[in-house]
Amino acid sequence: MYERFYELRERPFALSPDPDYLYPSRVHREALDYLRYGLESHAGFVVITGEIGSGKTTLLQTLLRGLDGQTTVGRIVNTMLEPRELIETIMIDFGLDPAGRGKPLLLRDLAQYLVDQRLAGRMVLLVIDEAQNLSVQALEELRMLSNLETEKSKLLQIVLVGQPNLRDKLAAPELEQLRQRITVSYHLTPIDPDETENYINHRLRRAALGAPLEFPRAVTDIVHLRSRGVPRIINVICDATLVFGYAEERRQIERSLMDDVLSELETTGILPPVSERAAAGAQAPVAEPSIRPAASIAAVAGSRALASVPMPRPQATPQPGAAVAALHDTSRQVALDQREQAIMQRERELAEQRRILAEEYRLLRTQRASVPPTATPLRVQLPGSARPAPTRFAAAPQEGWWARVKRLMLGVSAPATD
Repeated sequence: MYERFYELRERPFALSPDPDYLYPSRVHREALDYLRYGLESHAGFVVITGEIGSGKTTLLQTLLRGLDGQTTVGRIVNTMLEPRELIETIMIDFGLDPAGRGKPLLLRDLAQYLVDQRLAGRMVLLVIDEAQNLSVQALEELRMLSNLETEKSKLLQIVLVGQPNLRDKLAAPELEQLRQRITVSYHLTPIDPDETENYINHRLRRAALGAPLEFPRAVTDIVHLRSRGVPRIINVICDATLVFGYAEERRQIERSLMDDVLSELETTGILPPVSERAAAGAQAPVAEPSIRPAASIAAVAGSRALASVPMPRPQATPQPGAAVAALHDTSRQVALDQREQAIMQRERELAEQRRILAEEYRLLRTQRASVPPTATPLRVQLPGSARPAPTRFAAAPQEGWWARVKRLMLGVSAPATD
């Protein structure tokens, strides 16, 4: 939509987990280091947790991209499974057929597969995303699978990735044995105001075709305040900002534009109003030193730039109704569609003009190629006609061949000469 207007090769704030756009913040660098250490040390269980939208999946994609060819990776993203379904899903992901077998045979076949991989010099890695959805029984089943080992190392390495409540689930008394097998654990915290500015402009530079667009610090501080440093919410706000800027043909991102964007996102329910967000943050328990209520972000950050930015206040006027918001969205979308159609129509017209010019140029070259270098008068000798005798006198202007043909057809005598 706005890529051509801002000279971008693609949308820099898309929500898909693209490793090319991973910004190496402090927490993400540390998480990658922990993951690599867990894999290199052949630890039994590695646990990575983080808030929704904190970049866990992008981090995981980056890790998997950097693995060598001697690692067999199985990845499970649908975790609403019973214990037996979990085993079957693992086997299917490794290319094994679990059909028609009881659980003992399933475990035997899986163990044989792991032994064969180890004999071939390969490491087997099982990654389970959204692991907080696994039941206690399914987690206990994973612990049993981790018992498959040789005298020196595990045959199966397991990485659990999930939201913060995964840690609460692992703290259950019945999972004590599994908890003791976790050798590497890391929690992704939100990024700070400085890293928010770097994160935003890093993604803009990665997507730029020419001189990259840049969000000024006053704007990125507001984005950090409203997103609480969560990368996915940062992407939502920044993507909406580029859409608004494109619709209003504003090539510079300013504070006034960001205020309009945040107001629109609040109206449509994508972002909670400031008052509701502050109230929710005040009631939320502080489970981790790095996970803080939204109302205390400004005090905790303590940065010079953030302190200079006034805190957004709840609007005194009532919020527009759903009908007004829907009408506003519709009118904006119509304006964007009309602009896109006008651009497409202009491109079609230019393409047609180029086609016509190319055709005319081709015809002109063909005509020039068919004309001889030295043109001579064309003479037609009709059958049965005698060649005119030469004369010593100056003749009248010579009769054209087409006039001669017409005269012969009409039976008219030759024109008289003086």
